[in-house]
Amino acid sequence: MAQTTMDLVQAAKANISEVTARQAKSLFEQGTLPLDVRESAEFATDHIPNARHISRGMLEFQIATHPDFQDKDASIVVYCKSGGRSALATQTLQQLGYTNVQSLQGGYDTWAQATPV
Repeated sequence: MAQTTMDLVQAAKANISEVTARQAKSLFEQGTLPLDVRESAEFATDHIPNARHISRGMLEFQIATHPDFQDKDASIVVYCKSGGRSALATQTLQQLGYTNVQSLQGGYDTWAQATPV
């Protein structure tokens, strides 16, 4: 039986770590890199301060040459709009050898609600 997109997301979430918006804020204050995997237009509209952007569709092709992601042990929090793409991206980064990567639970939507401007 074929899997649905949500099946893939749930399987990824079983293999990764997620952090809340509050935990992510604390991690960012300690130097963790925010990685936005949304599309360029979404990133341009708004994003977490100091976030680096690589869209989910280009992640595997661009992460290795991005200057901010050369250290595979660096702390990274990945986020998207609501947490699905970031869960898949976090799993991919783990498969590529990144050892300290987490997904933002609920994505940017949750971040925006938890940390009003």
